[in-house]
Amino acid sequence: MLDYNTEAAAYDATRGGVPRAESAARAVLGLVPESARTLLDIGCGTGLVTQRIAAARPGLKVLGTDASYGMARLARQRIGAVALGDARRLPLGAATVDAVGAIWLLHLLRGAGDARAVVSEAARVLGPGGVFVTTVDKDAAHDVGSDIDEAFAPYLRPKPSDSEELAAAYGAEAGLDVVGEARFLGHGQGRTPLAAARSVRSGDFVSRLELPGAAADRLAAALLALPDGDRPRRDPEYRLLVFRRRD
Repeated sequence: MLDYNTEAAAYDATRGGVPRAESAARAVLGLVPESARTLLDIGCGTGLVTQRIAAARPGLKVLGTDASYGMARLARQRIGAVALGDARRLPLGAATVDAVGAIWLLHLLRGAGDARAVVSEAARVLGPGGVFVTTVDKDAAHDVGSDIDEAFAPYLRPKPSDSEELAAAYGAEAGLDVVGEARFLGHGQGRTPLAAARSVRSGDFVSRLELPGAAADRLAAALLALPDGDRPRRDPEYRLLVFRRRD
């Protein structure tokens, strides 16, 4: 698993930078009603997406929270109103915001009950009729029919924590109904075999792959044997669901 405190400084440059952030921000705002006056971005990371959400809609007060000090520190430089906190126990009272976003977060929550707790907290802080926007099936978005995907196939985790099915079930339990969806391009996120092999050896794909014993070494070797090792494969297309809190 990545150490997001040490990863923070290089995170944006290795994750598609501004083009990907702008693509995500546009998609999120397309699902947030114009009437919304406050939005909480949980797991806001470096704040690159959060900043663009705020800039694109000046009438929307945007707040952020992240569990990583390194990430939250960078985000605070960008948007100011950022708290260090656990998304399973948000530092806000009940029914205090009009919208909540969780972009590229749920897939990381592998602990028992963690994803359910985050969805429940999002519902708790939303006012009646408020919306919760989250990515679902994030890792599956990287399956673009490439040779890298073929190499990954034998090692895929059978139950991603951010599947649409689970997210919808957790939302229903918490009083949230799915009311729409959107997609956006993950600019600059097309994988190369060389980078994928390095990530496998570093343990970066823990949310996507199960690699017991020597499996990581076998998979890395298979990736390094692929042709055009430094050529990026196709960029992923991420999917967002929007939930509305029942009145």
